[in-house]
Amino acid sequence: MEDQNNRAHRPTKVKKKHTGDKNPKAFAFANTGRLARTQARSADIKEKRFHVPQVDRLPEEPPPRLIVIVGPPGVGKTTLLKSLVKRYSKEALSNPQGPITVVSSKKQRLTFLECPNELEAMVDLSKVADVVLLMIDGNFGFEMETMEFLNVLASSGMPGNVFGILTHLDLFRKPQTLKDAKKRLKNRFWSELYQGAHLFYLSGVINGRYPDREIHNMSRFISVMKNPRPLIWRNSHPYTIIDSFRDITHPTQVEENEKCDRTVVLSGYLRGTNFSAQGQRVHIPGLGDYTISAMEALPDPCPTPHMDQMMAKIIGKTGRRRLDEKEKRLYAPMSDKSGLKIDGDQIWITRENGFNFNKDDEDEDRGEGEQLIVGLQGERKLLGDTAEGIQLFSGGDAITNLPDEANTGRKQQRSARFAEADNEAEHLEGFEDQGSDEEDNNDLPSGDELEEEEDWGVDHIPKIGKLGKAFKQSEDKDGGNIDFAESDSDLGSISGDEQDDQWSEEDSEEGYSDDDGGARWKENLEKNAKGRNSRRRTYRTIDLARMMYKDTMTPADVLNKWRGAEDEEENIEEDDEDIFFKKSNQEKSDELAEDRAIPILDYDELESKWSLEDNLEALRRRFATADLLKEKIEDSGSDDEDGADDDDDEGDGAFQDLETGEDHKPEDDLAAEREKNARRKEELKLRFEEEDAEGFNNDEASKKREGAAETEEFGEDDWYDAQKAQIQKQLNINKAEFSILDDSQRVSVEGFRAGQYAKLVIEKVPSEFVTDFNPFMPVIVGGLSATEDRFGFVQVRIKRHRWHKKILKTNDPLIFSMGWRRFQTLPIYSISDNRIRNRMLKYTPEHMHCFGTFYGPLIAPNSGFSAYQSFSAKTPGFRICATGTVLDVEEAPEIVKKLKLTGTPYKIFKNTAFIRDMFTSSLEIAKFEGASIKTVSGIRGQIKRALSKPEGHFRATFEDKILMSDIVFLRAWYPIKPHRFYNPVTNLIGWEGMRLTGQVRADQNLQTPAQKNSLYKPVARETRHFNPLRVPRALAADLPFKSQIVQMKKQKEKTYMQKRAVVVGGEEKKARDLMQKIMTVRNEKVAKRRTAKEEKRVVYRKKVEESAEKRKERDKRDNKEYYRKEGKKRRADGDGGGGGKRGKYSK
Repeated sequence: MEDQNNRAHRPTKVKKKHTGDKNPKAFAFANTGRLARTQARSADIKEKRFHVPQVDRLPEEPPPRLIVIVGPPGVGKTTLLKSLVKRYSKEALSNPQGPITVVSSKKQRLTFLECPNELEAMVDLSKVADVVLLMIDGNFGFEMETMEFLNVLASSGMPGNVFGILTHLDLFRKPQTLKDAKKRLKNRFWSELYQGAHLFYLSGVINGRYPDREIHNMSRFISVMKNPRPLIWRNSHPYTIIDSFRDITHPTQVEENEKCDRTVVLSGYLRGTNFSAQGQRVHIPGLGDYTISAMEALPDPCPTPHMDQMMAKIIGKTGRRRLDEKEKRLYAPMSDKSGLKIDGDQIWITRENGFNFNKDDEDEDRGEGEQLIVGLQGERKLLGDTAEGIQLFSGGDAITNLPDEANTGRKQQRSARFAEADNEAEHLEGFEDQGSDEEDNNDLPSGDELEEEEDWGVDHIPKIGKLGKAFKQSEDKDGGNIDFAESDSDLGSISGDEQDDQWSEEDSEEGYSDDDGGARWKENLEKNAKGRNSRRRTYRTIDLARMMYKDTMTPADVLNKWRGAEDEEENIEEDDEDIFFKKSNQEKSDELAEDRAIPILDYDELESKWSLEDNLEALRRRFATADLLKEKIEDSGSDDEDGADDDDDEGDGAFQDLETGEDHKPEDDLAAEREKNARRKEELKLRFEEEDAEGFNNDEASKKREGAAETEEFGEDDWYDAQKAQIQKQLNINKAEFSILDDSQRVSVEGFRAGQYAKLVIEKVPSEFVTDFNPFMPVIVGGLSATEDRFGFVQVRIKRHRWHKKILKTNDPLIFSMGWRRFQTLPIYSISDNRIRNRMLKYTPEHMHCFGTFYGPLIAPNSGFSAYQSFSAKTPGFRICATGTVLDVEEAPEIVKKLKLTGTPYKIFKNTAFIRDMFTSSLEIAKFEGASIKTVSGIRGQIKRALSKPEGHFRATFEDKILMSDIVFLRAWYPIKPHRFYNPVTNLIGWEGMRLTGQVRADQNLQTPAQKNSLYKPVARETRHFNPLRVPRALAADLPFKSQIVQMKKQKEKTYMQKRAVVVGGEEKKARDLMQKIMTVRNEKVAKRRTAKEEKRVVYRKKVEESAEKRKERDKRDNKEYYRKEGKKRRADGDGGGGGKRGKYSK
């Protein structure tokens, strides 16, 4: 085999790579119409993805997603909540109440909240829910509460994640019936939401929970879903869902008056935008408007493991990739968690079988509350007392006996001592001057710095109450001098162990003795305070702001103070002993290197740079104290004195310059004052233009907005992507700027950020909120803007809901859910009448929109709302009566009402007539002079002038002569305004709204009063008798022959036919009677025959109709088959090279 020489195989052919563009024939469309449709569809799909770019306000540590479980009663909401909590936290809640927060992943948390069967709670939760789990009884179908909640969501803002859950599917016995029910409910659910809405199926209940596999699939789906596009309302308002509250009212106030206003603390995760640090106005639905008196960020009670993982990376440990079992936290303050429940100021410890258990049984699994009970049942022991002895620390040795010592402490009661304070004011004077002159000395550290520095102890703070160490122990002898002091701290410590050696040596050198009194420590108070506070931090940002605006210091002095060189020069004269205890330079450099927050700079270069006046002037121009108008003043010829006066033009009072001794008089010249104001406005304008050199109004920004290619910074060709990138860039700049500030400064500037857990202190809350608190009802705190805190008239576009039974009437009370608020008001409905006026409507139209105007809080236009007549569950039918959007907010809405005034003529002169009973005074007539009037017959006229004699009568002219029987009416428009009625729905403290008059009468069993003018009466119309037409003889003579009026004279005597009388004889009478009887019998037979034939015809007509119906169905079927075949033929002919066989006679 090895020696065999075979012919080599032919090399494989290498395919030539296609170089060049695509072959146009290979990718061409055979049908141009199909090409157009494909391109149009692609463009539509691309455009549907585009929305107005919004700022992504989601923080790095976002708040938990709020998942609301909604459904009618008895559908299984609580069972689903227990199952989901058990799935995420591995803990079982016996009675879940309020918000329940769990950790679902490394960076995500979920807050579950069960929506009670109250319409108020549905309306509130629809505004804050991130995910909605809509539970539907599969065996029963859709119920009224489900459809109401879906319509509320549509009006307030539909969240991106709404899922349906079908329960009670185990009640179906036949699989086919179950399949049909699923299909029917899915199609109905898709028609209400959108095609493809997700629907889960829960088959049954096992051990009080749904099957683990179904809950696992649902939880996985919830955990991996993306954040939808934020709603505009939530993206522009701060809000929070309260998960715990506490009453902090002083107990004495509650004892004095149980109905007194309370002060409560509400806690929850902040959401939406940032809460203002001070004076944030909020609205609590169901409670009212309040101002947050205090706000504080708290540690996160349910943190995510992401921060722990980041900390592990910093210290070098590797973090786990999956969520550990111990990290599956659960935060449910209102629920019964492990037998422990926190309800306001009370802590409830519960156990189903009571507390008769063995406390010595260590193997028994106990909850947190049970462990507290076990600890309380133990016997009373001393701190650290064990069987072996006393053990103070967990890792320490037990102490069995104490050694005997001679002096182990004070053996007798402390006696009083008295201090002399003769020169107390003199010694404190220096200390007070030092504290007041804080700007110059800067020797004492501020409180903020003392909290940041660890090496500063309490001993270094120069407080009078802490200087009691200076006292020496004096022996209490009978008859000795007694020292007095203001407090025990002034007397100092009596024990010899707490004496300060340094102070005792100084006292002995100066000649003080023990008998000189206890107040000798006040002699050198200023010197001692300076000595104790000489060690201060070198780099302090609080001093930097003072030194920047201080003109008396040179740049060299500023640098010396910044480096701390000035302190070293001042401390040269210290004693050798003090120098001995100082830190070495190496230690100082190490400490500074660790504590430095700024880089090391070349101070000589900085000093030379900022010593130049030009650099300082350029720096001053960037601050508010810059005089940007100075150049203009110099160009216009004004001297330096005018410019100097402009700097000090605040106030016009007389004063004396202490440096120059010049007296300044008050300026009374009005022209000079106006000139100063104009100069100040010009200066502000120039400052704004200079600050906006790189902002929105300059040329570069305009070019960037116009889409110039040379100024395109982000590189995207599409305008939409460029806008998104620009928003993201600005967001990154803001984050970078805010990250430089510390927490306190950032809160004061930015506010409390979303994602933090904070507590809100609300004052003047009604006591019913605390006494009648229901943990099942959600409590939401929504922030208000400045506009939303004002009230006025709001104009909306409203439409009656198609499922509401009755139409709406003007001025009937309605409950509006608009923004965070729910309030009752009296709307007026109107419609645009030829774009000229808004005409009032008494009732809403049947199937169209109309305008509505009412008094209430102002809100941004294009905000959705929903309206209700009552929130009561006893209301039959669909409770949402109307929906719509806000159009405008204005102070003076112009709505007019049609008004008809009627009158009758009492004197007629050709085309002029006198009218009465329309007005009551000449003043009213003068107001309507020139107005158009009209008669019932359609003759138009005009009001001319009021008559002098009969009051209320006027003269009017018409286009034709009217009759005395005509009724004249005037069509006018009367302006009306809505009632200023605003009644907030405070259901959390008890509320009863305005009722209609009919409801009040029905509740009190009152009869409706019968008004005389409102009764229906029979209309009696008299027959009118018109006079005969009388033609004058002269006119009748000129008429043509055909139009001649022929009038015959009446005959005075009766004619023969009138005079004669017909008398029937005997035979003739009998014949007539016989014929009448025969005809009666015949008519009866004919009627019976006709009835029988009609019955037969009914059967025949029915057969004819059935045959016609069958013929119609057959013709329809034949036509459908014919057109189907014809359509196939035409498509085959139209496609061209379709590949099929050509017809026999095709060309």
